[in-house]
Amino acid sequence: MTSHVPLASLPLQVRVDRWLEIRQIVGSVFYSRQQITQPARVGMQLQQPGEGVLTAARSRTVLAVDTGIGFIDVAERTVLRVQKLQKLPDGGHITHLQVISGQARLRVRRFTHNSSELEIQTPAGWSAVRGTVFGLTVHPDGKTGLATREGKVTTNAQGKTVPVSAGFQNLTIPGEPPSPPVPIPLKPNTRLQLQILIAVSHQAARIVGRIDPVNLLIIGDQPQIVDRNGRFDLTVAMAANRRIPVVVITPLGQQQAYELAVP
Repeated sequence: MTSHVPLASLPLQVRVDRWLEIRQIVGSVFYSRQQITQPARVGMQLQQPGEGVLTAARSRTVLAVDTGIGFIDVAERTVLRVQKLQKLPDGGHITHLQVISGQARLRVRRFTHNSSELEIQTPAGWSAVRGTVFGLTVHPDGKTGLATREGKVTTNAQGKTVPVSAGFQNLTIPGEPPSPPVPIPLKPNTRLQLQILIAVSHQAARIVGRIDPVNLLIIGDQPQIVDRNGRFDLTVAMAANRRIPVVVITPLGQQQAYELAVP
């Protein structure tokens, strides 16, 4: 009799030249491909286009690039997928990834081969590097904030390329070219500027305020949309204790947690 094992339970055994390997898992992290989702495990490799990882709230993972060029830190509530992993005949390596939502930071050494590429696609555009430390945030509406700590990154959208050097950050809005880079604040700018906090019912509150527009705003474990200036006016669920948890996350992964007490 032939036994049938569900596809989701089978280990990845496809042999290819390139891969990303899951090196660390904190919390709930999942492997995904097409309609398949299963708990990820340390040592699992992402090899094919469409394979990726999903992180839940208060969870994260670290991916290693097979060539030894560096690591990708994937933060909570992030969706990252492989677009292309290829080894060129001349020895170069092509690494194209996609961050659909959330926050990721890349620590990549300088490339030694002219034809090697590392690109990150988001709903707003794409970023290319040849050795740097940088991070990006992808908002629920696709806006993408990028900050460069070391080296230089080019942001590309709508036919325009904008370089973002070390110490600078910028914002790309879907359908628009990247914004000019501005200096990263000397201290992590995770400030939440609160303007209005009032109860609108026994179970909901109105929150009005502003954050740096490159940052992610998470309220009650749900990423929220802010405008191009970082402003927001939201009605959100309120617990019985009238407390609302808020987290602000920068493109480089620094974060600040707040607990708002509704009057």
